Amino acid sequence: MLREWDKLPFYMQTEAVKPYYDSLQKKTRNILIKRMFDFTVSLVMLIILSPLLFLISILIVTDSKGGIFYRQERITQYGRKFKIFKFRTMVANADKIGAQVTVENDGRITKIGIILRKYRLDELPQLINILLGDMSFVGTRPESTYYVKKYTNEMFATLLLPAGVTSEASIRYKDEAKLLNEAENVDEVYIKQILPEKMKYNLESIKRFSFITDIKIMIFTVVAVIKK
Repeated sequence: MLREWDKLPFYMQTEAVKPYYDSLQKKTRNILIKRMFDFTVSLVMLIILSPLLFLISILIVTDSKGGIFYRQERITQYGRKFKIFKFRTMVANADKIGAQVTVENDGRITKIGIILRKYRLDELPQLINILLGDMSFVGTRPESTYYVKKYTNEMFATLLLPAGVTSEASIRYKDEAKLLNEAENVDEVYIKQILPEKMKYNLESIKRFSFITDIKIMIFTVVAVIKK
């Protein structure tokens, strides 16, 4: 549920965040339904998809050295830190030998990783994060601490709800890696150009939040992946 205003992190108690908070405060029933849906569906999907998850795990460990999962610290609701679950699609310790974001034809991506990324199968383990309450099916993609430190006051409004697996911004920027491909300084381009544009959609989604809208975004995401 939504915290009381005076119990939000101090850096979120600003005039820039207040309009978004007031909007969500009128939709507490939708927020409760959203969490119930997330818990139930993530649990059912983990059970149904367990054979596929096992198969992908085998393919990952036979394709390259390293673990099955990629676990990086990310930020979710109210600025809470958590470890995200994703299937490893890059060589071991990839985040230590390159940029924080991935570009198209990134040499760190493994052979099986290319396929997993194309169909977003690397995101499936995030069902665990959803079940635990770290994430939701729909919401602002969880950024690393590095990028959250670059947020403007208004951007912190996206932390009023749990981070998500998909969002309108994710759909519109599904080819983000291609946009970064020609950049000399990937992190700088992401922070100054891509992040602000994505946040426009994320902030607008906070204003228009409803459970029905979440369902629509999930459907659009499936369609976008199939078309790709």
